[in-house]
Amino acid sequence: MLSLFFIFIGLVVAGCSTGEESSSQATNEEGEEETISFIHWRGEDKEEFDEIIRRFEEENPNIKVNMSSFPSDQYEATLQTKLKDGNSGDVFAMFPGVQFETITSAGLAHELSGEEFVSRFIPDYITVGQHEDKQYGLPLQLVFNIPIYNKTLFDKFGVEPPADWEGFLELNETLKENGIERPIIFPAADNGPGQFMNPMMMNNEPDEDIWEKVQSGERKVTEEWWVKTLSQIKELNDKGYFGEDSLGINQSSSGTLFAQENGAILAMGSYMMAQIIEQNPNIELGLLAPITVSEDETVWEGIHTTTFMLAVNEQSEHKEEAKKFIEFLTRPENASLYANGTGQMVTLEDVTYESEVLKAQEPWTEKKTRFQPRYTISNGQVQDAVLASIEAVLSGTEPADAAEQAQKIIDQAL
Repeated sequence: MLSLFFIFIGLVVAGCSTGEESSSQATNEEGEEETISFIHWRGEDKEEFDEIIRRFEEENPNIKVNMSSFPSDQYEATLQTKLKDGNSGDVFAMFPGVQFETITSAGLAHELSGEEFVSRFIPDYITVGQHEDKQYGLPLQLVFNIPIYNKTLFDKFGVEPPADWEGFLELNETLKENGIERPIIFPAADNGPGQFMNPMMMNNEPDEDIWEKVQSGERKVTEEWWVKTLSQIKELNDKGYFGEDSLGINQSSSGTLFAQENGAILAMGSYMMAQIIEQNPNIELGLLAPITVSEDETVWEGIHTTTFMLAVNEQSEHKEEAKKFIEFLTRPENASLYANGTGQMVTLEDVTYESEVLKAQEPWTEKKTRFQPRYTISNGQVQDAVLASIEAVLSGTEPADAAEQAQKIIDQAL
């Protein structure tokens, strides 16, 4: 009897889990229920995903969804490991660029080309999820990677988004003269350089294939276009438009500073608008892109990214259930719920935008925007070298020297 008691206790303990992820394999007593794992990095979207999962499980009572989210830097570093054994991430999200190339090259993403729900996406927005002409990822989010500005403060000081570089410098000087100590909140401690480089370089080098050419050795970052970009970032820093502590500001604190109106421009992107409004409902927001050339030289008006690429783990034993979940998530009514609840525009047809945050972004769908250049860098060492050159000029290095050091690293990587 005592031995049976210990066996019973052992089974109870084995059935409990304290880990942050649940296994993707589970059945009920009849062996009919399947549990799939959904992993991503957007913890702030939990409420909306929870509601969609509730609806999905109601429609599919034999499929349960365990969702786990992770900080974006941790997710980038560990996703490949999480996917390899097939027990995690039956459905997962990918970043475009280096992470997408890494995951698809490792054979960890299941091909989705022939699935019916692929046709729900706007065709121009999903090419980033293709590898060798096959669809492996379906980007759910449409993001504008250009700074957010406080329209209320702009109106107060009688300024508008400028059309050229001289106008952008004058705008920042006006803001500073009116007591805004940090005209541009620039989170250089983590994601700022990787975001701000995109609009800063888009017209200095309009070629959309520039980073592919850099990685092939055809072009170099010691050329005028990148040295100019670094010089302009340094100029903004030297004039005090980033404030005195940009290297100590991270993405999270930058959103709070901006919501508290401690700056007039946030050098991030539209994905932060919803959380800013949540912290300060009285703030009116807009989007602007710094134009680094004269008005007549301008080719691009802004930057867009299609990201949060939905994918199915090739190692999963629950591919059909995983695809059912993506099909459900991408129905117009559920995609609309997600978009309006999170303040994130999506890449799907027939979605209705109702929130003020999304209405502020909608005009940018009609502008001439370029896909985020940083995400066209597929070599992680090249990307690190490029971002390091921005950090170097913020620390006082001359732009030409920072570019030369970056090119040495790139040459070694290639």
